[in-house]
Amino acid sequence: MTTATRQGPLAHIKVLDLTRVRAGPTCVRQFADWGADVIKIESPEHMEVSDGWGGLRDGPDFQNLHRNKRSLALNLKDPAGLEVFYKLVESADVVAENFRPDVKFRLGIDYETLRKINPKLVYASISGFGQDGPYAKRPGFDHIVQGMAGLMSVTGHPDSGPMRAGIAVADVGAGLYCAMAVMTALLERQTSGQGQWVQVSLLQAMIAMLDFQAARWLFLGEIPVQAGNDHPTSIPTGVYPTADGHINIAAGEQAMFRRLCDALQRPDLMQDPRFDSEEGRSLNRHALNPLLAQITRQRSSAEWIAAFEAGHVAAGPINRMDQVFADEQVRHLGMAQPLAHPRLGEVEVVAQPFGLSRTPSQLRSVAPDRGEHSAQILAGCGYSAEHIERLRSAGVI
Repeated sequence: MTTATRQGPLAHIKVLDLTRVRAGPTCVRQFADWGADVIKIESPEHMEVSDGWGGLRDGPDFQNLHRNKRSLALNLKDPAGLEVFYKLVESADVVAENFRPDVKFRLGIDYETLRKINPKLVYASISGFGQDGPYAKRPGFDHIVQGMAGLMSVTGHPDSGPMRAGIAVADVGAGLYCAMAVMTALLERQTSGQGQWVQVSLLQAMIAMLDFQAARWLFLGEIPVQAGNDHPTSIPTGVYPTADGHINIAAGEQAMFRRLCDALQRPDLMQDPRFDSEEGRSLNRHALNPLLAQITRQRSSAEWIAAFEAGHVAAGPINRMDQVFADEQVRHLGMAQPLAHPRLGEVEVVAQPFGLSRTPSQLRSVAPDRGEHSAQILAGCGYSAEHIERLRSAGVI
């Protein structure tokens, strides 16, 4: 990857990526896709330290998370390796890490150490529970945080017990919040000329993403409970059976429910005193939902979707992943983007979900092999070929 091919609104930004597993790489991917020079710093092969993925480097998850990066294999436990890292920090804009909170201090790569080298540095730390406090040293895993933050208590059917979300929502949420925080710090730096330490935890991100459910407790003292596929308050909003599967309907608002009744050819439902108000429908959901299910079972999913679209009723199919990427709107939006992999041939990864009219994101390269760009990166810092070879021979890179 050359400077010429690396374009975009963040092409002037250099990120040193010490992150691993998911939350950290999710953050850094936001910079890589928008043109930043992201240097993924990994332990050399001889140290037998993985990125948390074992032998799955060519797998879809690793490739999707680490595209558009360069890789430098560097032993940070070796004084010579630490010297190289400090040299890189001199010209870096961002350092991102998600080690356990104490590890950065033990390695000598904490914020206070690095800001003495580069006062403009924005240093991003993602942890499970925060950089300090009673839980700071606990291992932070998405599944654990989903439970601790309350998500599992409001997910699933009441008779099924706690239920985790089907994606790593705490990891991804923390990564995206961290990217936004780093962007904010970079913008502030334009005024102050100073960097700062950005801190995000999975626990904080997950609680923030609970949003209105968390606000119900803070404002009203209400403890939200599991509502299955129903919306907690707006009914009917949920999953309904059809002749050949299931569909989603969202018609809790008064005008939308009226249109739903018209599309179902059941205007009497709107006149029923149990269902003629939003509050009544929420209170009487166990009576309304079976009635709606009896009706929706009479036609196929496609027929109902067409009828609801014609009647301006919010509804949609419940797709498997193959159906998601076959959907005409998803294809139109270009959410699957191709990349050429040297071993796997053409592969597809998930595109960025937002666009900029003048400076769009770019998918330029697949995830790098470990240390693929070590010589290139060090040469760019002024190291001679002989010096680079000595570092390689000593196992530093």
